[in-house]
Amino acid sequence: MRILLAVHHFPPRYSAGAELYTMRLAQSLLDRHHEVEVVCVETLDQSQPFGVQASRDQYAGIPVWRLHLGLRDAPTNWSYANPTIEAWLHDRMRIWQPDIMHLHSGYLIGVGAITAAHALGIPTVVTLHDYWFLCPRITLLRGDGTLCRQPPNDPAACAWCLQLDRRRYRLLEQISSGWAGKAWMKLAADKGRAEQQARRDTLRAALARTDLVIAPSQFLADVVKQWGQPVRVIRLGLPNEHLTGIPPVQERATLRLGYIGQIAPHKGVHLLITAVKQIPPSDKGVELTIFGNQAHNPAYTRQLQRLIGNHPHIHLAGPFNHDQLPAILSTIDVIVVPSIWYENSPITIMEAHAAGRPVITSRLGGMAELVRDEVDGLHFTPNDSRDLARQLQRLRSETGLLERLRDGIQPPRSFAAETQTLLEHYITLLEQRDALRGSNA
Repeated sequence: MRILLAVHHFPPRYSAGAELYTMRLAQSLLDRHHEVEVVCVETLDQSQPFGVQASRDQYAGIPVWRLHLGLRDAPTNWSYANPTIEAWLHDRMRIWQPDIMHLHSGYLIGVGAITAAHALGIPTVVTLHDYWFLCPRITLLRGDGTLCRQPPNDPAACAWCLQLDRRRYRLLEQISSGWAGKAWMKLAADKGRAEQQARRDTLRAALARTDLVIAPSQFLADVVKQWGQPVRVIRLGLPNEHLTGIPPVQERATLRLGYIGQIAPHKGVHLLITAVKQIPPSDKGVELTIFGNQAHNPAYTRQLQRLIGNHPHIHLAGPFNHDQLPAILSTIDVIVVPSIWYENSPITIMEAHAAGRPVITSRLGGMAELVRDEVDGLHFTPNDSRDLARQLQRLRSETGLLERLRDGIQPPRSFAAETQTLLEHYITLLEQRDALRGSNA
């Protein structure tokens, strides 16, 4: 079988959840002797005229097409319906003739992947790694840092949310207790409303013509189903063989906490640092090590450094190679996932559980599905550093709690099992397409 995987970014330059997942899927399919190509967006250049150039290379044995986008004089809808990307993908699929086009997330690649495949009669699959199809911010996290409880009915609300990137609008919203946004939507939002309505209409139509839409969490599936879109929940798998031999956690003189992931505001790293600083002194120490690339968001990194100050037991360890993960997890007793947005299905949680490490996480979205409160980890009230500190204090003071949570961990689903499930769906889609062609002959 020949499969084209499309994703917004790809290693080695980018290594967030969707990128790593797509790489693992490509490797798993290649190991099963299928043909695979990956297409991703590598660079964005405001100085170059609107258009796309492609370069081809291999990474970890995977053939990769890297797109370089020129954005000078780009239309307002370039980020979700880029005609130059669609034209390039149409030509590539016409030449290579994949059996399946599998899009991951949709961000930057846009709906052109779906439209081009549909025009060529190629079955399409979309895995929703985030909320990009519903939210122009991707995260359902508003510009003032608060959660969007659900996609608003009026697209002008999305347009106002984007305005909150500017400090003066955030201040107006705070001072007026929300009335500034209501007034803006009523008096000045026609252009923003039209742009956001166009985005919704385009993305909703693209999902409607997708043959299979997958969500790794029930929470995300339920949000998308509000559009009347059928969604199948398929839990992510994990290639966990390299994580199973790590020595088990046990009570020790110092509770070793770890954060592994992006250094970005929506990940809530500041919340974790604040919580650790709130834990009262005790004979049993607490140490926090934060692993992640600080260069991707230097302003936020500086904020974290100021927040840490001269605290002797909170460390920014910097970036790491994924091959180092077993060694990193062997130095940690508990992983903390403090995100302030509706995480979908964080791979970090599954990796921690594969290594026998309990997880403390926000009671939000897919995080709350992956971590069973009081069984293999603990939940805390989202965006509440005091409640997070309370749970951390419990781990330090309650005898036997750490071991009980460790013993409650069930190994995550294997990546091989997930790949097999996907292949079964691919085959079904091909059979349905061939049957339809036969009936129309």
